[in-house]
Amino acid sequence: MVEPLLRVDGVSKRFGGLLAVDNVSLSVQSGRITALIGPNGAGKTTLFATISGFLTPSSGRIYHRGEDITGVPPYRLARRGIARTFQIVRPFAGLTVHENIAIGAHLSRRSRAAARDAAAHVAQLVGLEQFLDKPAANLTVAGRKRLELARALATEPGLLLLDEVLAGLNPTELAAMVPTIRAIADRGTTIVMIEHVMQAVMSLAQHVYVLAEGRILTDGSPQAVVGDARVIEAYLGRGAAARLALAGAAHV
Repeated sequence: MVEPLLRVDGVSKRFGGLLAVDNVSLSVQSGRITALIGPNGAGKTTLFATISGFLTPSSGRIYHRGEDITGVPPYRLARRGIARTFQIVRPFAGLTVHENIAIGAHLSRRSRAAARDAAAHVAQLVGLEQFLDKPAANLTVAGRKRLELARALATEPGLLLLDEVLAGLNPTELAAMVPTIRAIADRGTTIVMIEHVMQAVMSLAQHVYVLAEGRILTDGSPQAVVGDARVIEAYLGRGAAARLALAGAAHV
């Protein structure tokens, strides 16, 4: 069997008396888009933070390309080719869009000119080329989401962790962003995405993990997961699956 690009093995994270992530195991195959979904407070972002080195697991191990990376700090993971975006977007407001992206490009480029050239290329990939000389503070919500994506991409990751990069977008902005994410994957970048927009999950993801109350509830194809009664109840409450089934039967 092919070694997964990323493997999370029995990871838990405790904050005092709160068990935010409870014995989570998952694997991500190279070249795929994997989604992590679940209700608010399920532990998704905490799990991302442990994978990306911002938090150290209370127990369990994390492997990248077969090597143990548990507790490795984010700057070293970035050099390994692991990058992430953040749910709350905070660009360097006093810098231009070009300068913001170039910061990420400096990870592998020592000269300012090379970093700026790489940043311009990334800006074109994410649809920001016309805003390169604009202050990052002047971008719309959709523009800031694209900038957050661009800064991560500028580090040239092989594994990209997207934390609700589509949140807050209107339907038009969402429809424009989905092809951008697909194009990044088509270029060979493996993506793991936390997402609440099920339309995007169904369109983009090849495999989905569902997290509820810190535990993996189920996993599988997007089509199988959204029809799972346990998933419906995790989002809508106990008995919701039965109520929906009765409502559907009443309309037949």
